[in-house]
Amino acid sequence: MDRRTFVKSSAITGAGLIAGPQLFKSFGQSRANLATPLTLNGNRFVTFCIMIRTTPWEVSRDVKLHPRDEAAWHTLAGVKAMRDAFAKNNPDGRLTWGFTLNALEDKRKNYAEIRAYAVECQQKYGDEVSYFPGYFPAMYLPRERINREMTEAIQTITGFVGNGYRPQAIMGGFLSADNLKYLAEKEKIHAAHAVIWSQFNIDGGGADGSPSYPFYPSTEHFCKPAQGSNDFIDCVNLDGWTMDFICARRSGAIGQKIDGYNSRRGVGPLETYVGWGLDLGHREVMHTQSIHFDRGFELNKFGWVTNIWEAQLVYEMGKDLICNALEMWVTDTKKRWPDTHFITFGEYGNIYRNQHKNNSQMDYRFEERGSGLGDSYNNLEIKWYMNKEFRLALLRDWHQNTPQKVIDFTRYDLKATEPADPSPQHPVKNWSLINVINQKNTRPQDTPRLIKELDKDGQDLIARYYPEIMG
Repeated sequence: MDRRTFVKSSAITGAGLIAGPQLFKSFGQSRANLATPLTLNGNRFVTFCIMIRTTPWEVSRDVKLHPRDEAAWHTLAGVKAMRDAFAKNNPDGRLTWGFTLNALEDKRKNYAEIRAYAVECQQKYGDEVSYFPGYFPAMYLPRERINREMTEAIQTITGFVGNGYRPQAIMGGFLSADNLKYLAEKEKIHAAHAVIWSQFNIDGGGADGSPSYPFYPSTEHFCKPAQGSNDFIDCVNLDGWTMDFICARRSGAIGQKIDGYNSRRGVGPLETYVGWGLDLGHREVMHTQSIHFDRGFELNKFGWVTNIWEAQLVYEMGKDLICNALEMWVTDTKKRWPDTHFITFGEYGNIYRNQHKNNSQMDYRFEERGSGLGDSYNNLEIKWYMNKEFRLALLRDWHQNTPQKVIDFTRYDLKATEPADPSPQHPVKNWSLINVINQKNTRPQDTPRLIKELDKDGQDLIARYYPEIMG
């Protein structure tokens, strides 16, 4: 059976993605053979984005934090090689193209060719053509400017894709609650990659404190799940990179190599294949996926792995390494979990939205023992619990059979406040939602402790959800 999913896009309806239950499996090229709805539960999903930019650390047209012009590293041949590697043993897979504002507007021949190719892939395979509002725009730009530029970018995409096409998700990095509310209410876009789970002291900023799986954000803070109708934003907040939970408990990074550490280690190409090579890097990628597609699938009834690769990697790190790594990852994912659906961020966000209208049923659990590679220590066992009211992490040394200790207790029932508007001249780097205990252990109060050493209010909150872990 052909396992392509196809979501009716505005290329056909002229009115955007169907927000109801009309999500169908079908042939991506003909778009005519509609079958049964693709549901969240019972399925494994991968969302993958190829990101097109003009400079590293590009935030907006005139806000570029690194002077390198990467035009020579963005070629039609390069992006085709990546798309071909993705499709070689995964012909039904679809991906998302994320263009920065400069990449959408650059008139140089290579960028025009890449945009045309993305349109071709959208029409042929059902790929999504979307906007990547630079690197962590919330750290550098006022909210109103981000909103205005999102509208400009969406209009530009509609213009060159044609037929009234609109992306169904925005690839935002960090987007404030106001930005997500704007997307939902003004642009009628109800999904956004707006957080990087456990991002702290990486790439010059941080936004630790969110769940790692989809949630509806609160108007108080984009890392916080909405607690009810009064603070609800109808824009599913999606992650961009799936991480190894053992590695992610650390703050920052020291290099990409096997003898360093990186709290964003997981499925990212820089942190695995580039840093460790194809063999060890691939082992770490597959280990990270197994957390979500094996035990995580049993616990949560669905699995999701998400990933973004920058197009310039083909030239910066070498075409053979990057394309071989991409082909290896996709091919082995399909071999090990043949039911995996490679779909766009917009499709996935709307599949989630069709099953969950709010955060009331949100309850994610993960269990991991480290891979034994690099800083994914195989003597450590971590258990995560993420729901509407809190996220909780328990860590123990299972070799020594030590007691489980709380290393993270982020309470979402507490009031949260986002920073004031930044500017390029006065950036605001830390948007993290850190309150009771944080896994990064950057404050004195973050010392790991037994559950019974938490205050009574905290113990009672945990016990209402997970009485079995209170012993």
